Amino acid sequence: MTIRKATYNDVPRILEVCEQAKAIMRSDGNLHQWTGGYPSEEVIRKDIADDCAYVVDEFTNIVGYFAFIPGIEKTYLRIVGGQWLDDTLPYATIHRLASTVDSHNVADTCFSYCWGCIQNLRIDTHRDNRIMRHCIEKFGFRYCGIIYLESGDERLAFQKI
Repeated sequence: MTIRKATYNDVPRILEVCEQAKAIMRSDGNLHQWTGGYPSEEVIRKDIADDCAYVVDEFTNIVGYFAFIPGIEKTYLRIVGGQWLDDTLPYATIHRLASTVDSHNVADTCFSYCWGCIQNLRIDTHRDNRIMRHCIEKFGFRYCGIIYLESGDERLAFQKI
């Protein structure tokens, strides 16, 4: 698998990948994450415009998508029930990680790529996203507490340094 920056031409396939990721979540009992059309085409296009959109290719077929965003994530400024492993060093955040139904190791490929860029990563996920929680913990992220999205929804927050 290879990782490259996403382009506007990739948007239709990225949206397909996100729909497949939603199907994976739903089949595993995660019914409340990525609802209401999220992530939308507008969100993906904004990721591309902000130069933080990436695709995971396998044999020239896009099998994964993620946003890799350096700098302060404003929803991470307040964490409850714990604390960040470090709250002073620069970090990057991984958002909107999605993969196709038939792909394998997309999360690990994403995490390895991001870790190669900066050794201070943060990520969050829905409490019911058991698959993502497993992938996050398997890669060595540590649970830090709960953050709240702008919508007020809670997410479990993790960090790896």
